[in-house]
Amino acid sequence: MSQLVRDVMTTGVTAVRPNASLVEAAQLMRAQDIGDVFVAQDGHLLGVLTDRDITVRAVADGADPLTVNAQSVCTPWPVCVGPDESVAAALSLMRRHEVRRLPVVENGRTLGVVSLGDLPHEA
Repeated sequence: MSQLVRDVMTTGVTAVRPNASLVEAAQLMRAQDIGDVFVAQDGHLLGVLTDRDITVRAVADGADPLTVNAQSVCTPWPVCVGPDESVAAALSLMRRHEVRRLPVVENGRTLGVVSLGDLPHEA
């Protein structure tokens, strides 16, 4: 029997509002020792914002991280996986889209995240 995403995902992910400043998002990442946050509104995923997004898409272009919001530099509508998908299907999505993390979404609501490190290597 194949293992499901819900069996290996991390729940309780960190999210910011779409209008949160990049400074606010970066401070949250630092406080929680994480490299990305979800951008969400009312529990619905709008995008993923990484520390690299802040650096490359905003700061490197001279944007003011106090006035630029999270939604404007995040990766919108990221590739997602459902909690009842197989771990093998999640791994296949990660490989195909060259990502290390997938938001786990069900009925439009973000439930968690599954990362490459969560998946068994033989999947």
